[in-house]
Amino acid sequence: MNNISFHITDITANSIRAGATWIDLRLVEKPGDRIVIVADNGCGMDAETLHQVTNPFYTTRTTRKVGLGLPFLKQNVEQTGGNFQIQSKPGEGTRITAVFRSDHIDCPPWGDLAGTIALLITGNPDVDIRFRYVADTHEFAISSQEIMEALDGIPLSHPQVSAWLTELIRENVSVG
Repeated sequence: MNNISFHITDITANSIRAGATWIDLRLVEKPGDRIVIVADNGCGMDAETLHQVTNPFYTTRTTRKVGLGLPFLKQNVEQTGGNFQIQSKPGEGTRITAVFRSDHIDCPPWGDLAGTIALLITGNPDVDIRFRYVADTHEFAISSQEIMEALDGIPLSHPQVSAWLTELIRENVSVG
């Protein structure tokens, strides 16, 4: 995965497959660090699964025999000198923290962050995706629930909603 937005898409897809009804996505950009924190209320993982989940040859999926998303994320984080942490409990959900050292040559770019977040929100209307971006003194936050209330009956899946949301995020999130 060549940018952080791909990792975000993969992690949130895992959350959705785990039955999450809400996903908190927090991105923090500060000197030297790009921090991605994803928390959800999905089914969570037992200790054995949690121990295995970063092994590329372990997966719970039946469609393939390898699970590459979290191992690639962990590898990309560690290649920058950053750190990776995952916490999970059955019935309580999962929390992933990935700290990329942004001043390292191997740090991937953010990618199309605005388009990714807009797609996650508009493509998953049954999941309350709560997005927060923090950089220096600037902060921007938005959630699926807030957007649905503001749209007053217009579906999230409407094409103009996606374009509007992408532009709103792009105007309020300036990633470096």
